[in-house]
Amino acid sequence: MAADVDLDVLRFSRGEELTMLARIGIAALGGAVIGFERRQAGKNAGMRTLMLVSMGAALFTLVSIFGFTGHDPSRVASGVVAGVGFLGAGAILRDGTSVRGLTTAASVWVAAAVGAAAGTGLYIVAFGTALLAALVMWLWPHDVPEFAGGADEGDN
Repeated sequence: MAADVDLDVLRFSRGEELTMLARIGIAALGGAVIGFERRQAGKNAGMRTLMLVSMGAALFTLVSIFGFTGHDPSRVASGVVAGVGFLGAGAILRDGTSVRGLTTAASVWVAAAVGAAAGTGLYIVAFGTALLAALVMWLWPHDVPEFAGGADEGDN
């Protein structure tokens, strides 16, 4: 069954569409901040990847808010989380007892959340979260001993 979409409702002014595009731009900036740290750390998921994840999450969020009137927008958000989980899982590698890629997988997940926040218009929350995520990765590199003693082997 096709979704109930009233095409007259989907007509937006140029200003409204530019605002939506600005939200995607903020998401891209947030993804770039997180991706810059990953690139500096020499990881595969860098600026381009995390910018695209954030932008995609923002666009899905915008579509869920403005594209389908009368439907629950949280359903699309939960789909984004599930899809991004598959992307993140692809970054995790296991070699014997060593697990690598957990931080990169987590950064993909956070980048999607940053995009979703930007898509809803929470610009300060989105960009602030991106900055905090990058700060966490810069301040606590994987070779810092954890509270339990020893290095966090899964952190990269």
